[in-house]
Amino acid sequence: MKMNAIRFYGPNNLKYEQVDIKEPNDDEILVKVKAALTCGTDIKTFRRGHPVLIKEIPSGFGHEFSGIVEKTGKNITHLKPGDRVVCANSAPCYDCYYCRIGKYNLCENLEFLNGAYAEYVLVPAQIAKYNTYKIQDTLSFAEAALTEPFANVVHGFERTGINKGDTVGIVGIGPIGLMFIKLAKAKGARVIAAGRNPLKLKMAKEFAGADEVINLRENPNPQELVKNFSKEGKGLDFVIEAVGLPEIWEQVFSLVHKGGTVHLFGGCKSGSTVTVDTRRIHYDEISVISVFHHTPEYFKKSLNLIASGEIDLKPLITAKMPLRDTQKALEMQEAGKALKVLIEP
Repeated sequence: MKMNAIRFYGPNNLKYEQVDIKEPNDDEILVKVKAALTCGTDIKTFRRGHPVLIKEIPSGFGHEFSGIVEKTGKNITHLKPGDRVVCANSAPCYDCYYCRIGKYNLCENLEFLNGAYAEYVLVPAQIAKYNTYKIQDTLSFAEAALTEPFANVVHGFERTGINKGDTVGIVGIGPIGLMFIKLAKAKGARVIAAGRNPLKLKMAKEFAGADEVINLRENPNPQELVKNFSKEGKGLDFVIEAVGLPEIWEQVFSLVHKGGTVHLFGGCKSGSTVTVDTRRIHYDEISVISVFHHTPEYFKKSLNLIASGEIDLKPLITAKMPLRDTQKALEMQEAGKALKVLIEP
């Protein structure tokens, strides 16, 4: 049996082609993809490859998805063909040092899934066992596919420690930054957001509910505007960098007050370096954190928030395209003309 799929052959080289549908082994499941979403990580991978997600070429591509179980291995007892499911893109081994101390996102054997831009995707054993969830009939496949990116944000937000009444800055208002704003507002924080793209600036206000929005094209040095927004003009309690550029990492330290927290959430290119004022960190007691990825716990929390309707993320999907146009969809998001594009195989 054959299926249509997007295959990664190297940086800037995607192909839409027919490939064999793989049969699941005893511990795997085969899922018919009903919704897949474009992602910033996929754009970076498309442009320069990825040492973790792409281990061999050609490779399947895409990792945010939901669908219907087509086949199950004989050892799978919690799922059956016909089940509507959402699958994470990873699962820990639960056996290495980091798993034993509860740092599941740092697992030394983290098993990743790649290949959601296709009609079917084979879900590896660990993910099928520990990080695949049934979804209710009232939840659309497109909404369910948002679980994975939101799980990263739920993890990052919880670790940041934001509470009601805190002043929070979000620098970078792509889908991830917008999700951070949404959670911060739900928590009762006051939020100031900063970005450049007109669509994202509009969404920061109208969708995410930011109290103030700064256009960095018009205000490239927003420190004074941020201080005016903060309590007594002292600076923010928290700032979250959701861009992933070294120069932005360096700049966000100026936005928090003494005792504030800088969360460097956006991942920079491997090998990047930054220069920061050590006096500011030490004598002003600036806390610096950086949270990577998600865990099964946060994936489930993310799904529950979406499925309950407590957090509505549907407006983040601003375009829809067929599978053959996946590259066009990635380029559309990269150009800032879409937040997320729904791919329907």
